[in-house]
Amino acid sequence: MVEQWRQADDIISQVTVYSTEDNDPVTIKTATPGVRCIGIGTDAAVFTLDTLPGYAFKVYSDMAIEKKDAEADVYERLRGSDFFPHYYGKGDKYIVISYESGITLLDCLLQGIPVPEQVILDVEEAREFVRSKGLNPRDIHLKNVLMQDGRAKVLDVSEYVKEGDDKRWEHLVWAYHTLYSSFSEVKVPSWILDTIKKWYYKLDNSSINLEEFAQRASQLFSRWRS
Repeated sequence: MVEQWRQADDIISQVTVYSTEDNDPVTIKTATPGVRCIGIGTDAAVFTLDTLPGYAFKVYSDMAIEKKDAEADVYERLRGSDFFPHYYGKGDKYIVISYESGITLLDCLLQGIPVPEQVILDVEEAREFVRSKGLNPRDIHLKNVLMQDGRAKVLDVSEYVKEGDDKRWEHLVWAYHTLYSSFSEVKVPSWILDTIKKWYYKLDNSSINLEEFAQRASQLFSRWRS
C-alpha cells in the first residue's frame, strides 16, 4: 500500500529552498496554492499541505541536501518516543514527519504564557533517550521545543549526529530556575529577546559567567519595565 504522504510528492517537487554560505535563514519559492511554510532554518524549511493536514514536509536546499538522509536516520533511531514527531519517510529533497500543534517556548515568552516545570523535565528525559540511542542531543533551544497541553515535544533533530555540547539547553534550564519566575506571565518584547540572543552568541560558552550574564539581562528587563 502506498503511504498517503506520497500523494504530496509532485506538489513538494515544485517547492524550491535556497540557502547561503553565510548561515542565514533559507529563502523559499513556491506558487502552489495550499502549501504553507510553518518554519524556516538555515538548511531547510518546513511546509504543510491543506490536503494532507497531518504531515509536515521538511524540504532541504540543494546546498544542504546531504543532511536529509542523516536527519532521516536520526528519526528512525528515535522511533518509539513520544517526545519527538513521528517519522514517516523521505523523498528526493525532503523528509516527512507528523505535524505537531502547540506553541514554542519562544512564543510562550512573547505571549506571556507560563511554562510549567514538567516541560523542562520532559526535555531532560528526551535528551536521556537520545543519548541511549547513541546520539547527541544538541541545538535544543526556545524555538525547537513545543508545549502541548503542558508537556514538551522536541523539534529539529538535525544536529544530533554532531559531537560536542553546545550548552544551549543547560543554560536555558539554569535561566528557568534562576530568573523565569520573575517574568513568567509577562509578555516579553521581541527586541529584548533579540538583544539577549545577540549578547549570548558573542559569549565564549566554555568560560561563560552565567551570573554576570543574568545580571546584565535583568538590568535590561528593569529598564524596560521602569
